This record gives sequence, C-alpha cells and structure tokens, in this order.
Amino acid sequence: MTISENVSLVKEKLALAAARAGRSPSEITLLAASKMNDVARIREAFDAGITIFGENRVQEMLEKNALGAYAGASLHFIGHLQKNKAKQVIGLARLIHGVDSVALLQVLSRLAVSRGIVQDVLLEVNIGLEASKSGFTPAEIPSALDACEDFPGVQVRGLMAIPPVCRNSDEIRPYFAQMQQLFIDNGEKKYDNSSMDFLSMGMSGDYEIAVEYGSNLVRVGSGIFGPRNYTAKP
Repeated sequence: MTISENVSLVKEKLALAAARAGRSPSEITLLAASKMNDVARIREAFDAGITIFGENRVQEMLEKNALGAYAGASLHFIGHLQKNKAKQVIGLARLIHGVDSVALLQVLSRLAVSRGIVQDVLLEVNIGLEASKSGFTPAEIPSALDACEDFPGVQVRGLMAIPPVCRNSDEIRPYFAQMQQLFIDNGEKKYDNSSMDFLSMGMSGDYEIAVEYGSNLVRVGSGIFGPRNYTAKP
C-alpha cells in the first residue's frame, strides 16, 4: 500500500475506534512518527493529509528540517531528549513529548525564557514502572506539576506514556486505563502553567485501544510509512 492509502486506512480505523468509544474523530490528533523516513516520504505523507510529524532524534530532525521536510506542518519531538541537546529542539518543536524529569523541565524553562518564548511539553509517565524506561512514576506527577509553577518558560499540555510490551490487548488495557484516570485526576487541579489538554498514548500496534481510553494524540509510524529500514539513511 502507498503512504496515501495507509493514511486513509489509519484515519478510518481512528474514526471507527472513536465511534466505539462514543467520541468524535475530531477529538483525536494523528501524528506521523517519521523517524528513518526521508524528506520525499514525509512530503508524500503531508500531501496525503498529515499535518503533524514527530521525530525521535535531534540530528535527524535538524537535517530534515533544513531540507524543508516539515514545511506547512507542525513538528513535535517525541524521543528521549538529553539536556545538552535541548537548545537545539526548543522553539523548533511545537510540542516536546517525553519530558521525564524536573531537571529537564528546568533546563527547558531557562532556555525558553532566554529566547522570549514558552515551550509546550508533555510529561512522560513510566506507567509500567519499568527500570529500563525514563519518566515520572504516576505518584510523582502531582509534585512535577507543582514544580512547573517555578518554571515560567514551559507550559505543560498533558501526559504521555508508552506501556510495557504486552502479549495481547487484555494485558495493555489496564495501563491505558490507569493513564486515563491519572489524566482525569490531575486535570481537575489548577496550576498556573499546566493544563491537561493532551493524553498521548497509542502507536501503530495499539492506537485503536488507546482511543477507547481517552487518548487524543496518537503516534503512528509504521502504520503510515511501512516497516522502517534501519540500514538506510533518511
């Protein structure tokens, strides 16, 4: 299938998943995870109706941005962001996913203030409490949001999570359900520079289930671009 056909299929599946959950498809934002895809393929996805792209690697993002890959679209950074590379991402990425520590929030805020901007971010939740993954534990989210009030350069727009690898849909549902409740509970609180606008969860293999649990920002890579070729340079 072509990229255009894949985009149509993903949007159709999203609409059906939203209907099953009693939601409107307009509530759900589709992000194309474009890691390891070259400019031509990104532009093909843009022509097919994709308006938001997400990159995992700073250098790859910078190189493709210089070539006009994301012209007319919104760019998000969805990978693990090291503090020493934050200055290259801030202001370029409309939304930085996966902010995993108060220390990184502080760095982003300082850089943003120095540039006279406010950077939108999502807090990453280590919903499976996996030692191999970064992120805040669910119990740490309230204190992280409290800390954000001291960082005027960032605006927390919501939460994101990637659950542990599961064998089937029954195993992954409890993680999505826990994230949905965490999102609701913290959305009821008032913070000066935080708002629960986005619950980002769901990727190519599980975005339909994530939508059932309130996800309104899904990240689809191989479902749009096909299997990644890790031997090719984008």
